[in-house]
Amino acid sequence: MNAPSRLLPRDVVRVGAAGLRTRPLRVLLSAVGIAIGIAAMVCVVGVASSSRESLDRQLALLGTNLLTVGAGHSVGGESAHLPVDAVAMIGRIGPVISVTATATLAGAHVYRSDRVPPAETGNITTLATRNDLLDTVGATIADGTWLNVVTARYPAVVLGAGAAKRLGVTSVTPGVQVWLGGRWFTVIGVLNPVVLVPELDYAALVGWPVAASELNFDGYPTKIFARTRDEAVAAVRTILAATANPEHPNEVAVSRPSDALVAKDAADTTLSALLLGLGAVALLVGGVGVANTMVISVLERRPEIGLRRALGATRHHIRLQFLAESLLLSTLGGVGGVLLGILATAAYSNYQTWPVVVPAWATIGGVLATVLIGACAGVYPAWRAARISPTEALGAS
Repeated sequence: MNAPSRLLPRDVVRVGAAGLRTRPLRVLLSAVGIAIGIAAMVCVVGVASSSRESLDRQLALLGTNLLTVGAGHSVGGESAHLPVDAVAMIGRIGPVISVTATATLAGAHVYRSDRVPPAETGNITTLATRNDLLDTVGATIADGTWLNVVTARYPAVVLGAGAAKRLGVTSVTPGVQVWLGGRWFTVIGVLNPVVLVPELDYAALVGWPVAASELNFDGYPTKIFARTRDEAVAAVRTILAATANPEHPNEVAVSRPSDALVAKDAADTTLSALLLGLGAVALLVGGVGVANTMVISVLERRPEIGLRRALGATRHHIRLQFLAESLLLSTLGGVGGVLLGILATAAYSNYQTWPVVVPAWATIGGVLATVLIGACAGVYPAWRAARISPTEALGAS
């Protein structure tokens, strides 16, 4: 009795690859459909992971122990203000490492020159600030210098990154001035973007003393920034309102800037989930393309199927052949899609100056997903090809 005919794994791969090589353009188009879906999925996961890693690194450098205290509203709904000595009182809290403040100077607008119409303020806020602001909020100087005990008493100003751009101040050089509060102020510095306190990006910062002497500053701080020991953040947060304004703690608003960044990251994660769903739809469309390609291949290759059956190939062999073609086609698209997704993630992350992070599970999962798609897409064509009888197939040639 003759032993049953069988195909070795390498023979299955060889036969499947031969079927793909005979229709290169159709194979390429079907593989591209799969690749687009996988690339979209990998890119969405990679960009979200890179963004999250960038945020984690920023928070690690800046710290999550910064708390802000702002003026809220009275019971009657009127705008309240913080006491003049609120900064000093908060500074007496044991776990507080440093504390500083800014005050909004509502009537002091800043312009590039005294010829600019008063209505064209550029939405730049003028803030009176204390000299220790940079260290407390984690800000850095991009060009020039920061205010000190001397310059804080004179008409000198430091611009936030966005404010400098709107005013056309590209660099700090001697003689660069802006028209602020009805008089000329000399620009002595420009800040880098401030991650934890983004409102400083579009602000003109002047010294606390010169604000009082030249800009009608009443001495009330608008916002107070306090750094605490990491383990005491929650405890300090509960007493900040009562400490800043013992008479009316309900008129004080306390927040944690890092919470806003984490919330933004959560919103980005939700958007990423939506985009991931769109990538899955694209992958499904690619799978339908593979199934369509394989069905057409079966119809076109009926003579080949009949000849193989006449030469001794069993239905099982035919099923393996077409299933192997479908798997190879999908795997080709999957590997290409993963590589394309990694390249797209790297390009966008480098553009955003983020670290490039593509989770291993995304790349491995992408390839496995294509294998699954290929198996599902190839089942029906393989079953249909195996059902064709040799005489029927040869008669169609």
